[in-house]
This record gives sequence, structure tokens and C-alpha cells, in this order.
Amino acid sequence: MGSIENSKVAAVFDNYPKRIQQKMWFLRELILDTATETSGVDTVEETLKWGEPSYLTKNGSTIRINWKKSNPHQYAMYFNCQTMLVDTFKELFRDTFKYEGNRAIVFDENDQIPVDELKQCISSSLTYHTRKHLPMLGI
Repeated sequence: MGSIENSKVAAVFDNYPKRIQQKMWFLRELILDTATETSGVDTVEETLKWGEPSYLTKNGSTIRINWKKSNPHQYAMYFNCQTMLVDTFKELFRDTFKYEGNRAIVFDENDQIPVDELKQCISSSLTYHTRKHLPMLGI
């Protein structure tokens, strides 16, 4: 698992409950691994947006991940609600994920994550500006 260079991001991960830390690290690694496998993604900036670990690329839409005390048995991957990302994911992966409006894929603490499908969602977000004109984002 790669270390977090941004100390503010590292502090957020350190403050997650122990049972959630592993799940958040998994999402982080999935984002970073998917970025290296995705054509058109050169670099990923890891930073905080709204106090949440966020992942930005030159041609993509920001992905955020977080756990919140208000829903202690859930954690989520957030996408820009001004895009058609989550609406497209709902169409393609209707029963595969749980969604929060048009902004997030939500996981229950004990969910088995469908990795291949989630990687398609991540890749679509990381390259959003090059594929937003394609039907179903080219997925």
C-alpha cells in the first residue's frame, strides 16, 4: 500500500475508526491502481476537498471518498453531481451498487465490493472530460 504524501490527507485516514480505515485504504488503492491502468490518465493529485480525500486528474472529474459519523456503518465514493456519472452508473449497474442521489456510490460496512464494476466507474470519472460526449460514457 503506497503511503500518503499529503499530511492532511494522511491525518483524515488516521482519524477514521479502525474498522473503516482498511475499507478506505482499499478504495484509495483501487482509485490509484485504476488510474495507472487507464489510458489518458497521467497523474493523480491526492488532496482534500470539503475535508474529504479527493483524487483529481487533468481530464477527469474529481472523486472523493469518505466515512461520516452520521452513518457509522457506511462509507462512500462521491462523484461530481453536475455530471452524468452516477446517472450512467445507475443505468449500467442498477442493482450492483447502492446510490445516494446523483452524487455517490454507498457501501455498507460489510459489503463485498464488486471490484470490476467499480473500476469502470472510477475510470469513467478519471477520464470524464474525454468521454462525456459518448453514449453511456463509452462504458
